[in-house]
Parts: sequence; C-alpha cells; structure tokens
Amino acid sequence: MTMTEPTARTNLLGLTLPKLEAFFEQIGEKRFRAGQVMKWIHHFGVDDFDQMTNLGKALREKLRACADIRGPEVVSEDISTDGTRKWVVRVASGSCVETVYIPQNGRGTLCVSSQAGCALDCSFCSTGKQGFNSDLTAAEIIGQVWVANKSFGSVPARIDRAITNVVMMGMGEPMLNYANVLDAMRLMMDDLGYGISKRKVTLSTSGVVPMIEQLGKDTDVALALSLHAPNNALRNQLVPLNKKYPLEVLLPACNRYIAGLGEKRFLTIEYTLIKDVNDQPEHAEELVALLRETPCKINLIPFNPFPHSGYERPSNNAIRRFQDCLYQAGYNVTVRTTRGEDIDAACGQLVGQVMDKTRRSERYIAVRQLAEQVEDAAATTPSRR
Repeated sequence: MTMTEPTARTNLLGLTLPKLEAFFEQIGEKRFRAGQVMKWIHHFGVDDFDQMTNLGKALREKLRACADIRGPEVVSEDISTDGTRKWVVRVASGSCVETVYIPQNGRGTLCVSSQAGCALDCSFCSTGKQGFNSDLTAAEIIGQVWVANKSFGSVPARIDRAITNVVMMGMGEPMLNYANVLDAMRLMMDDLGYGISKRKVTLSTSGVVPMIEQLGKDTDVALALSLHAPNNALRNQLVPLNKKYPLEVLLPACNRYIAGLGEKRFLTIEYTLIKDVNDQPEHAEELVALLRETPCKINLIPFNPFPHSGYERPSNNAIRRFQDCLYQAGYNVTVRTTRGEDIDAACGQLVGQVMDKTRRSERYIAVRQLAEQVEDAAATTPSRR
C-alpha cells in the first residue's frame, strides 16, 4: 500500500503519543519518530523542525511540508505583585482566553481554560456572563501549558520546572469539551510530555454527571466539584446546571469516581462564599450533613467581585465562622487566598475577550444596570408615613 501525506498541515502540538504515532505511519515513517518529536515539542518547547537534530534532513523537509507546531497567540502577559501571572491568548475562533499561574508554598499551579466563554451561566462567575463562543482544541489547551513553560525558560520541561500542578479550572466547563480536554491531560501526564503526576492534574466540573462517569473509564486524574451550595434550591440559583443534575444524582457519581481510583484519593469541594447568600452558619451545617458520605477536602473561596455581579465578599469573621464549623465536624478545610486580584486573575474573574454568540453579556449588563438604577431610585425616594 502506498503511503500518502495529509493534504492539510497537521498541528502536532495537541497530538497524544498514539495519535502522533498514527500520523507518522500515515506519512510513511516509523512510529518511534513520534516519541522523538514529542520530546522536542514538550520537553524543549521547539516549534521549528530544523532544530530537531536527531531527525534526518529528508524527514525534516517532509514535516515542514505537511505539519507544523502552532501554539496559541500570546496577546499579553501580566505579572501580579504577589507573583501570579496571567496570559491572554487568542485561539482560532478569534476569541481570547486566559491562563493563570499561581506560585505558592513551593508549588506552581497553572489554571488552564478549556472553552472560550462558558455556556453554564453560574451567577457568581464573570466568565459565564460572556456567553459561549467555542471549544478549544487539544492544541489550544495544551498550548497554554506550552506557552507558560517556555516563558519560565523551563528546558527541559521536567527538570526544575516551574509548573508542578495543572488545574482545568479556567474559562469554560471542561466536561463539555471532553475529548479535547482528555487528550490535553494525557499530554500533561505523559513522560514524553510534561510528566506531571495524575494526583497533580485536576479537572474541575460544575457537575456534568454523564461525563464524570465517562472520566472514570478513561483516566484517574484528580477531580474537583464546583459545589457552592448545600441544597438544591440554592444551587439551582447559583449553578443552573443543578436543575439537570441535582445533588442526589451528582454526589453519588462523584463518590463512584473517587472509589474507582482504588487509592486513598479525595474529592475536592470548591465552595465560593458569597455574603448573605451561602455563608451563614446554617449553610455550613447543611454542608456538613450533605458531605457526610463523601471522602473530600473543602476549599472555601471568598467571592471575588466583578462589575454588576450584585454579590459581595463575606467578612473575614463570616469566613472564619464558616470554616470553624466545618473543622469541628472533622473536615480538612482551606480558605483560598485571593491571588492576582490586581491583574484580574483571581478565581471567578477570568473574562478574556469572547465573541459572545449568545449575546448573554449584553443582556446581563443591561439587567444589572436597570436593577442598580431601581435600587438607587428607591434609596433617594422619601418614605411616606
């Protein structure tokens, strides 16, 4: 059988090892070439075939003709006073997404986006207020790790690396772009990629139950649940997806995933504390009861304000009171320190520049502005006795 070259140039950046091996077979080359090229791309950040010195000249010429290595375009890079970094990168749809690096306690955690915008419209998240534009390709997802790693001069990527942990917790719902996210995570964990431990790659979901079930069949990365409420009524308001997958369906799915890992692994519960909404002692008590059968650690996230949100950050006393209630019930609880706020890189603040196909952002701002006008008018109108 005669081998033929692909008619379009293939971006090798997002190809897992099996897919890269298949590509080399397709162009009439040996499968072992895939491992060589993967190292050049991910260990050394190389995007020029001529620099791949262990490839013959003929192969390099063939690769230039049928393939390339295209990372996302870096629009800007900002560094916070606390060391947090934020990259804005442009993806093929024309929208921009954001990637955030957080150094803390000897770790370097990279928060990676999976979609331009988000379809879920969680009420406390600025990303959801933009609407949804597009899924990111595997190359655009792993490309965020590639860009960040190169900016630190971490060559090769696995030696003295700045990035020790990756969380799929940026813009978008990872479970709604499952195939591309899965390929990107496999590249993160592959020794020919970034060699990051499965315990240090975390997928965060708002609760797409069927895909949690599928995740358990495909991989064993760490799982985080964006919970944010201890009962269905409140979670329906904060996380509308809960109406489709309520807590009595969602938590058992998470428990099955954790149990299927066969190790002492825990679910991470993410809970954004919002003043006078979900931060009261009765909410903490409900949360204790809700999670009694779930092996978990709880990450409390004080709300980070954004324009027209209508929500406020709780007081430090309210945060401590909530935390203490969980501690006394025996839970491992941390309060996430707000990082990168001066460059709008804090949790819930990622907004990018999304071409909003849904026009949700326009409607949201208009409704919030009208509500604020009504509140202002009520405050200035004399009361009648």
